Amino acid sequence: MPATALDSVTRFLTEALNQNWDAALPLMTDDCVYTNVPVGTVIGPGASREMLEQFLKPTLENTFVVKNHAQSGELLFLERVDRHRVQSGWVELPINSVFRVRNGKIAEMREYFDVMTLAKQWPVPLA
Repeated sequence: MPATALDSVTRFLTEALNQNWDAALPLMTDDCVYTNVPVGTVIGPGASREMLEQFLKPTLENTFVVKNHAQSGELLFLERVDRHRVQSGWVELPINSVFRVRNGKIAEMREYFDVMTLAKQWPVPLA
């Protein structure tokens, strides 16, 4: 049975947050567009990895909880809470995201969150 969009995205998020790039990046199309709304937009799995690695560098452990999701065709909408363990404890960041999934691969990913919610909890200054 083919994976659903939610299955593909959940697998990607799990692998990316665990920095298992060999498993995460093949779940993206070669021309995937990743927009981290407060930061910017990059194209391709390699550039997406670079952007995510900057954020994940000070973390010791990462996980997420999907609160709600909805799908319309190729589009998957997620309301989730990302949890990041840093040296000082756990940081929780509510995120709304939109994914376009084609043939089981992420072709577009947009993440929306309040940067001040993150900045108040993060152990190092955000650039």
